[in-house]
Amino acid sequence: MENLKQMTDDMLVTLYLKGNNSAFDVLMECHKDRLFNYIYFLVRSREVAEDIFQETFVKAIVTMQQGRYQKDGKFGAWITRIAHNLVIDQFRVERNENLISNDETDFDILNDAKLSEGNIENRMVNEQVLKDVRALIDELPDCQREVVFMRYYQDLSFKDIADMTGVSINTALGRMRYAVMNMRRIAAEKSISLVLE
Repeated sequence: MENLKQMTDDMLVTLYLKGNNSAFDVLMECHKDRLFNYIYFLVRSREVAEDIFQETFVKAIVTMQQGRYQKDGKFGAWITRIAHNLVIDQFRVERNENLISNDETDFDILNDAKLSEGNIENRMVNEQVLKDVRALIDELPDCQREVVFMRYYQDLSFKDIADMTGVSINTALGRMRYAVMNMRRIAAEKSISLVLE
């Protein structure tokens, strides 16, 4: 482990992709304080910052596993960009939840986003995708199925999942990573598309 701390980020990514999970732990340890502080500075909520922080590392894991990480010696900037995009997404969600029609009527069908054609179609597609995802989840090993369920169906943070299952956050993240990989493999075998609108 001590030897890993002397390696560059790109060397650690390479080792991680070859199966050395300790290399990812060192990457996370090197960047966690700066990254969390950056996120917290933007969102001003510890709970939201923790969720975005954890989601950032999940996205980083998935992207690296897919071979889409370009080794250029800028891992810190790359992972900060992922966090930034997630913060922007969070702001969009909050903004949309706080939109209020300024019409004087109690209900305006023309401003009801729930009734637009695109939303109805998207909802139907998303419901089918979620049904397919549920079938894929059922094929996962118990520990992976548990983490996916707690994260996406109970909307728990990885810290809460780790606390509730008695494992470290890294173990919870690892289980999620393997669950995503297994679900992709099973989906490919069964020709199921997992694209949400």
